[in-house]
Amino acid sequence: MADMVGKALRVLSLLGEHPDGVGLSELARRAGYPVSTTHRLLSSLQDQGFARSDPGSKRYVLGLRLFELGQRVSHARGFAGVALPVLRSLTEQTGEPTLMAVLDGHEQVYVHSVHGPRQIQIRGEPGRRGPLHCTSMGKCLVAFSPRREELVSELELAPLAPRTITARDEFAREVESVRARGYAVADEEHEPGIRAVGVPVLGPDGFAIAALSTAAPAYRMSMGELEAFVPALRAAARELGAVLPR
Repeated sequence: MADMVGKALRVLSLLGEHPDGVGLSELARRAGYPVSTTHRLLSSLQDQGFARSDPGSKRYVLGLRLFELGQRVSHARGFAGVALPVLRSLTEQTGEPTLMAVLDGHEQVYVHSVHGPRQIQIRGEPGRRGPLHCTSMGKCLVAFSPRREELVSELELAPLAPRTITARDEFAREVESVRARGYAVADEEHEPGIRAVGVPVLGPDGFAIAALSTAAPAYRMSMGELEAFVPALRAAARELGAVLPR
């Protein structure tokens, strides 16, 4: 039973990677399951509203039941209606996009992204996952997590860009530096040409319940210019820390 639940969850995750839909054979291949098994899983997921198929194209997509559950989680955690006005205000001050993420296991999950007025800007699609070791929000989530030591010792330090920190001792020093100064930077560490500065949203216990960041193309913003946004980021984080549920 547990094995089938795991397989169904994997199918759901793969459906999430294909917003325009995916065929049965391709989904089975990606999942590594027989077509018959994949079809049974999809039938059960459709019965519960977690997946649906287009009769014309015969492609499968995520069902509205997942959207409903996501909205409930968003409301329960205070992200709906509470965070967005704060993020929009911050973007008005900086002229750059504001992103928000939370910690989930060994990754961060983007929960909000408010676009700035510029034509070229950094985007963080809500629901997408990202690494912790090479992003400003990820570093904040690690530095102010009750699992800090575990994360520092166990995270995969994949070299995603030329400036990514991949040495364990260097990453440990970086995390301590983030704790000491209260904010993090990522200077073309996640993707070449992208810089970001982030701050933790702290609860009363001093642990991060989320993180905020401002990101911009490197050609448009120096690291110093981005760091000048830290006071505004901190003010927004304090506001969110007072209203977001733990």
